[in-house]
Amino acid sequence: MPLTRANSKTSPLVVVDNLHVRFQTTGTTQSEPVKGVSFEIAQGEMLALVGESGSGKSLTAQSILRLLPDNARYEGRIVFDGVDVLQASAGHLQSLRGHRIGMIFQEPMTSLNPLHTIEKQISENLFQHQTISKEAARARTLELLNEVGLPEPEKRLNSYPHELSGGQRQRIMIAMALANNPSLLIADEPTTALDVTLQEQILHLLQSLRAKHGLSVLLISHDLSLVRRFADRVAVMQHGLIVEINDTQSLFQHPQHVYTQTLLAAEPDGLPPPVPNDAKTLLNIENLTLWFPIKQGFWQRTVGHIKAVDGISLQLRAGETLGIVGESGSGKSTLALAVTRLTTTTSGTIVFQGRDLVPLSQKELRSIRKDLQIVFQDPYGSLSPRLSVGQIINEGLELLGLAPAEQESRIINALIAVELDPESRHRYPHEFSGGQRQRIAIARALVLKPQLLILDEPTSALDRTVQKQIVLLLRRLQAENGFACLFISHDLKVVKAVSHRVLVMKQGLMVETNDSETLFSQPQQPYTQQLLQAAFAV
Repeated sequence: MPLTRANSKTSPLVVVDNLHVRFQTTGTTQSEPVKGVSFEIAQGEMLALVGESGSGKSLTAQSILRLLPDNARYEGRIVFDGVDVLQASAGHLQSLRGHRIGMIFQEPMTSLNPLHTIEKQISENLFQHQTISKEAARARTLELLNEVGLPEPEKRLNSYPHELSGGQRQRIMIAMALANNPSLLIADEPTTALDVTLQEQILHLLQSLRAKHGLSVLLISHDLSLVRRFADRVAVMQHGLIVEINDTQSLFQHPQHVYTQTLLAAEPDGLPPPVPNDAKTLLNIENLTLWFPIKQGFWQRTVGHIKAVDGISLQLRAGETLGIVGESGSGKSTLALAVTRLTTTTSGTIVFQGRDLVPLSQKELRSIRKDLQIVFQDPYGSLSPRLSVGQIINEGLELLGLAPAEQESRIINALIAVELDPESRHRYPHEFSGGQRQRIAIARALVLKPQLLILDEPTSALDRTVQKQIVLLLRRLQAENGFACLFISHDLKVVKAVSHRVLVMKQGLMVETNDSETLFSQPQQPYTQQLLQAAFAV
C-alpha cells in the first residue's frame, strides 16, 4: 500500500507555485507548454503526474532542476528545501543535481554515454559529490546494481550501454539516480522499458527507500495501474494545466474532470480479427540459437556464453499475430534481430516464405527484406533527425526503382494509412509527439507492403490513450493488408488486445506458448502466472 501523505503541518519539501514555461522561437513568437502549474510534494510522499504525451509533464519535472534549453523562460516559483531554484546560482544547482535531487530520464539510450562503461558512469556520479575511494565506489556500484535487479552485476561492470537490453539500461539509469541517496527523486517514466515483474520490483524498491530515508518521489508515468498502487496523490495534466489533483484512491474511484474520466477509461481491450482458416504458414523457426561469447583477459579468450536465444521454435501464419513476452533480457528483441538476420551468428533454421534465411548472404537477403520489416522500440533513435518524414519513408522505396511519382503516391498513402496528415511528410521527426513518431515508423515499414511485420515494444513509451489508438490502428492495418506480425512487448494488456497466440520467454528459453485466450485464462507455468499476476493486479 502507498505510504500515507506526510503531515500537512510539516513544511513541504517541494513547492511549485504558478509555474509558467515559455519558449522563445522566432522573433517575438513564443510557445507556452506549461501554463500556471501548482503542486506540493511532502517529505516521503510520492506524487504521480499523469497525462497524455505533450501535456507538459516532463517539462514541469525538468524545470525543478532548470534542465530546459537556454531559450526557456520561467515564471512563478519552484521552492526546494526552502530555496527558490529559479533564482538559485549555478553552483547551488550543481550541488542539487545528482545529489540532493536525482532524476531518471525517459530515454536511457540517449541519456547514457555510449563511450563509457557502466561502472565508470555510476562511479562518476559518486566521485562528483562524495570523497570516496575507487574500491568503495565499486562496492557501492555493485550494491546499487543488485538493488535495481540487474542480473550478474559483476559481469556487467565493464559493459557498454549498447550491450544491454532496454530494460537493463533503464535499471542503470535508476541506479545512477539513487547513487547519492537523494532527498527527491524525479522519475520520468522509470518503468517504460521494463517488464511487469521488474516494474513491481522497482516501485517496491522506491517504496522501501521512502520508508528508510524519507525519500520523496515525483513519478511521471502513463502506467495508471502502477500509479494507482504506489502513488499517494495524483495530478492530472492536460495542455499544460493541472486539471485535477487528489489522493489516489479518490481520483481513481471518483474522477471529477472529463479528461480524467477519459484517461482512466482508455484501456486496450477487444480482440484482433480472426486468422483465416486457410492461411498458409509464412514463418517456421526450428531450434533457433544465438549465443554471445564472454571474453576475458589480454588475449580475449572465451570463458563462457550469454545464451540470448536458446533453441526457440515457432510457426506463424499469414494474417496472424504472435505476441512474445518475458522480462527484460529474456531474449525477445534478440529473437527479432535473429529473424530479420540483423545479427548473423545464429544456428537453426528460419524458413520464411519457404526459404531458409540462415545460410543466405547479406546480398541474397536484400531482395527478401522488403517482405520482412521491423519497427523498433525507440522512435527517437530509429528515425533520422536529419531527414524529413517523406525522406524517411522513401528510403526503402528508392531501392525498388519506382518512378518519383509512384514513390510520392505511396508515401502519401502510407501516411493516410497510419492516420497522419500527408502534408506532414515535409516536416521532421522532432516536430512530432512520441505516438506520432511511432506511426511514422510503422508507415516506413508498411510502405513496402511486407508479408511479416515485427514490432519491438511499439507502445512502451506511449501514454495510455495513444496506446489504445496504436492497438486499434494495428488491428485495422492487419485486417486490410493481411500481414503476419511478431509483437514483442512487456505490456501484457496490449499483447492480449492484439495477439492471436502468445509465446513466453525467460533467459533465452521458451517457457510456454498457447492461443491468447487460453494462456491468459489458464496459464500453466509458474513464471507465466507470475507475469499475469503482476500485470493485472489492481
